[in-house]
Amino acid sequence: MQWHTVLAIMIGLLLALMGLGTPVAIAFFATNIACIFLFMGGSPAITQMVSNFGDAVSIYALTPMPLFLIMGSLFFRSGLGENVFRAIDMCIGNLRARLAYLTVLAGAVFASLSGSSLANTGMMGSTMVPTMLGRGYKPHMAYGPVLGAGSLAVIIPPSALAVLLGSLAQIDVGALLIAGVVPGLLLTSMFIVLIFTQAHIDSDAAPQYAVERFSLREKLSAVFVNVVPMSVIVFLVVGTIILGIASPTESAALGCLGVAGLMIAYRRFSWALIWRSLEDAMKVTGMTFLIIAASTTFAQVLAFSGASGGFVQWLLAFGASPMMLLALMVAAILVLGMFMDQLSMMLITLPIFIPIATSLHFDLVWFGMLLLLSYEIGFTTPPFGLLLFVMLGVAPRGTTLGTVARAALPYVFCTIALIALIAAFPQIALLLPGWK
Repeated sequence: MQWHTVLAIMIGLLLALMGLGTPVAIAFFATNIACIFLFMGGSPAITQMVSNFGDAVSIYALTPMPLFLIMGSLFFRSGLGENVFRAIDMCIGNLRARLAYLTVLAGAVFASLSGSSLANTGMMGSTMVPTMLGRGYKPHMAYGPVLGAGSLAVIIPPSALAVLLGSLAQIDVGALLIAGVVPGLLLTSMFIVLIFTQAHIDSDAAPQYAVERFSLREKLSAVFVNVVPMSVIVFLVVGTIILGIASPTESAALGCLGVAGLMIAYRRFSWALIWRSLEDAMKVTGMTFLIIAASTTFAQVLAFSGASGGFVQWLLAFGASPMMLLALMVAAILVLGMFMDQLSMMLITLPIFIPIATSLHFDLVWFGMLLLLSYEIGFTTPPFGLLLFVMLGVAPRGTTLGTVARAALPYVFCTIALIALIAAFPQIALLLPGWK
């Protein structure tokens, strides 16, 4: 059977099952079983598939993911994030659109302490959206910054999605994590410039209002008590990797210990909270590992049947430039992001894109960062952007998906602009990994 027929059958069956509402893991398992009987000889290959499950999830590189999930859950459940939020709020003066600035800055800080876009968006949305709308902010100025801030957790370490991408694509997880620092800061700056521009184009979009004034001493005290201690967590997670002190797994464990220590220092520690955080991590990790096990077999069937190799050779035969092929891969992810979640996209595209990137001699850390940013856009593109639905959950009754999506659109353009910048200037992503 020709490689393109095999590829069409596998991808088509998988997308059809997902389109019918089949859970991602079940869709992968069903596709795998059907295609194993079609292309790999049936029962013996099924036995091999089952034996591969353990190997697929017993990868050391995956270990940081549950640890980062525990760290983020502890941070949010303990209320430490609220202290950071109040301190940043005190430091922002009576600026036009101050609440929008506060949302983005706090979101960047929380991204470095949680690693979860959904948690980031949920917390910022429930906290800030009612306040901004109550202050007379127009919907796009209330929803947009929250969606932008939430998406930062995809690239700012510790990113659970980056850990998963690195392990699946066999990219150095530590290098990929720290590669997100500079792009994350740059994207945060672009969001701030965007808010400034929007507020000055339409002054009524974010009305000014009187705020309580604090002395410099009070501001410094709030930062020293509530923000500076959090920088210890950032150092334990990111700094230790950059300095070569710890591996990603060790840094994730240090981050968990650091958050637990801060919980004790701030008298927020309880065993019930620890258990709830462990439960959160177990649910997400169990689901993710099940999908990984299924997707690994999917990639193996693609390789065994010759579909992935055939596709790569076919694509390279066109003689298109590496940048053109890169643009096509990014465009494919942007289209898929309208209909699928990030994990599904990753599991479908990586078995095809990584061989192409290897054939083109791309730096895989740089390529991985471009993929992460592309996956990030999918969080905020309709009709199935997860962050859009999180936002709808905290928005006033009657808010439409279109309203939320339009608010997110300028932030999507900022991310696309950053993808173009990193493609043109790879050192933006490779600066810190080069020091590792």
